[in-house]
Amino acid sequence: MSSSPQWDVPRALVVARLFYLVCGVRDACVTPFLTLYLRQLGLAAPWVGVLMGTKHLIAACWVPLCAFLVKRYQKRRMFLTGSLLGSVGASLLMVLVPPVDRNLGNHFCNGSSRMSATVLPLGVTRTVAIISAQDSGPPSLPSRRHTGALETSGFPNGSGKNQQATFSDLQDYLVGSIERARTTHQALHLVTSAVKDNYSREGAFEVGYVTLGFLPVVVALGSTVNLSMAQEDVQAVDLSLKELQWTFILSLGFMVFWELLTAPLEQVADDSLYEYLDFVDAADRNKGLWMWRLLGVSAGVCGIAALVEHLECILMTSGPRGVMDFYSYSLVSTLALAVSIAFPVPIYQQQGSSYKTIKALSFMRGDPRLILLALTAFWIGVVASTVQNFLFWLMQDHGSSELVMGFSVALSLLGEILLHPFRTSMLRKLSKVGVVALGLGCLAAQLLYYSFLWSWWSVLPVQILGAISNGALWWAMRASIENRATSGMDRSLSTIFQGHLYEGGCSVGSFVGGFVVMRFSLAVLYQACCMVLLLWLALFLSIQPRLPQERKTNYSKLLAMGGSDTSDSEQGSERDWLVKAMRDEHVNWKA
Repeated sequence: MSSSPQWDVPRALVVARLFYLVCGVRDACVTPFLTLYLRQLGLAAPWVGVLMGTKHLIAACWVPLCAFLVKRYQKRRMFLTGSLLGSVGASLLMVLVPPVDRNLGNHFCNGSSRMSATVLPLGVTRTVAIISAQDSGPPSLPSRRHTGALETSGFPNGSGKNQQATFSDLQDYLVGSIERARTTHQALHLVTSAVKDNYSREGAFEVGYVTLGFLPVVVALGSTVNLSMAQEDVQAVDLSLKELQWTFILSLGFMVFWELLTAPLEQVADDSLYEYLDFVDAADRNKGLWMWRLLGVSAGVCGIAALVEHLECILMTSGPRGVMDFYSYSLVSTLALAVSIAFPVPIYQQQGSSYKTIKALSFMRGDPRLILLALTAFWIGVVASTVQNFLFWLMQDHGSSELVMGFSVALSLLGEILLHPFRTSMLRKLSKVGVVALGLGCLAAQLLYYSFLWSWWSVLPVQILGAISNGALWWAMRASIENRATSGMDRSLSTIFQGHLYEGGCSVGSFVGGFVVMRFSLAVLYQACCMVLLLWLALFLSIQPRLPQERKTNYSKLLAMGGSDTSDSEQGSERDWLVKAMRDEHVNWKA
């Protein structure tokens, strides 16, 4: 059957490997750096959390429905082509989202040390310096007075020690605010130098305290006698708030449209290839293809970062950094579109598989061990979202380049690939429960380590733990699912775990994580996630031994024993071990 062009398995596998490799490079162009770009636009952590939470929510809800619809109406080929073609335009729409600072330029390229509100967020316009503050108000400043919508604290003109002490108090407060906001040394120098310039020029200054979006901010105004300038600064803050809302709305709309087109692509391609190979009894050759996707991401995340770092200053002189990532994404999507023309898609509709997801949910509901694993997958998604969304922010605050960020991702993925040959021996020696516990422990250790980063390179040593906290952890969970599931149910259960539950956890983690970062800091967020994961690990280990020890029947071993254990003279189906085994398993499944 494989001699027919329709069922050319070797050719199908070659095309699938190339397709997964190109799609990995494509995803690496934007996905790891998306939250950095949103930060460049001027969106604070809560806004970014809402955007990323919406993205994961669409993946959890829309992907299975879309995969079911395109399969039922046999439109897989059309969807693959439309998704890749539409993602080219949808990604370019994100470039059209205006930053909060409309005068933003690529200061990295022109050598300027000026940093704007879109990066930190921090904004300086003439005599206004806006920085993040986490307290309810400036605690150490003198009594306040109101000027319109702005609450200010006045400093009288003076000379000598009094004025110098006043300046010192304000500078200490501004420095503390920036440190609590986890900003960079450049921003610290910017704000303090702006206050010094204002001090030497006017001899006096004012401090205002307003709220910009979710962020309380401190505003350093000009001379106390120049109240008209203060009013202009307040109007500028109000205008920035409107621009922030407009930026957020456009980002949300474009991201939803983009995710609706691209999120189901991986699931539709996987289902198509699996059914194509399953028809010719070659489904087992589908298991190693995930490595090609990881190789594509590993190569893409470093290659794109290096390419953009060298070309962005040549091709782009204005706008936020990261625009070239979207152009690269569109270019690689075009290449993936060309490969998808030859991607194997079965021309038949498999019977009896339309409601496998519902059956899998019903089956999982009756198995306590699967329920415990499902909750584990959900919590993994919650804590993993904080790493995906904000780890690069932390690295950027310590002066890391995008190339180092990409290398940190590649280091974790390559470690997962190198560990895979030892997968079987690891699961045999430590057991599936032991590997799950080890993976959760390593993930908790990573989170705790992230909260104490001290430089841009310090994140690299701990990334090798990703081979266990991501790779081995999911291998053990899939092995547990295969051991518990009946024939044909394991694939549907795996889709539920990594599609619905993991993505749902990522959505919840993104929504909550952004507000935790705003109220406290990234270090507190990672420490809290570490504590949550350790508590769940303790609960997991305490519940696991108390669950019933039901095991799936191993038919291969029974078939091997069939010749010696069974006699042709035995009468009736009650003496047939295969019938007995299937009947017992059917009864257990019904129960």
